[in-house]
Amino acid sequence: MKVYISADIEGVTGTTHWDETTKDKADYAEFRDQMTAEVAAACEGTLSAGAAEVWVKDAHDSGRNIVAAKLPRPVRLARGWSGHPLAMAQALNESFDAMLMIGYHARAGSDGSPLAHTMTGEAARVRINDRDASEFLIHAYAAAWAGVPVAFVSGDASLCAEAQSLNPHIATVAVKQGVGNMTVSIHPHLAVEQIRDGVRAALEGDLTACLVPLPDHFAIEIRYRAHAKAYPASFYPGARLTDSHTVAFEADDYFEVLRFFLFVL
Repeated sequence: MKVYISADIEGVTGTTHWDETTKDKADYAEFRDQMTAEVAAACEGTLSAGAAEVWVKDAHDSGRNIVAAKLPRPVRLARGWSGHPLAMAQALNESFDAMLMIGYHARAGSDGSPLAHTMTGEAARVRINDRDASEFLIHAYAAAWAGVPVAFVSGDASLCAEAQSLNPHIATVAVKQGVGNMTVSIHPHLAVEQIRDGVRAALEGDLTACLVPLPDHFAIEIRYRAHAKAYPASFYPGARLTDSHTVAFEADDYFEVLRFFLFVL
């Protein structure tokens, strides 16, 4: 079994303020360590389920957060960004048997976390067909495009509920809940244990049931916080300005959607 893990930090246990997610802030080190611990736990669960190969994408900000030496030895860690449209799932392809998402978070426009956003802070809302889109949804569809099931997700309770609504067979561990500008988290060590055990159980289950259905057509709408961001985005081939803050785009091939996001989000 070959497993792909994509990891973010805003959905890690305890993260509440942007300073805790930013490299040059004093609060960052504690939550970098927790991100590493939760990813390591997912790797351990993956290996105990019998995986022969595990890839991890450090998918937060600079892509240089996870402490590599604290991961199990068989793991391959992808750091930084190349500019590929698969973004937080770069190198994911049909050779993988499952995808896991660790530390994912509530979408832009939601009240599920003080850190709610989608890709960048520039979008007030991202919509794919009839769904408001999180980074989870964008990359769950990327996994479906590659034919890879999403077996497990950890993060805030809002994000976990979204994953379950998309496919109830996706296993989740909610490590915290957002309440306004506050979070209520479980103990960091308990989160690590639940992620390790949850990943193992998910990978020992029916992975085919975890494959997310991929729509035949995609109607995308991005509403920017600033109108000055919408105007240049509307010049992407096939995009159009629908009002002063909003750009629309349509495609049948999801990779074209990812290419669009690469240039406008």
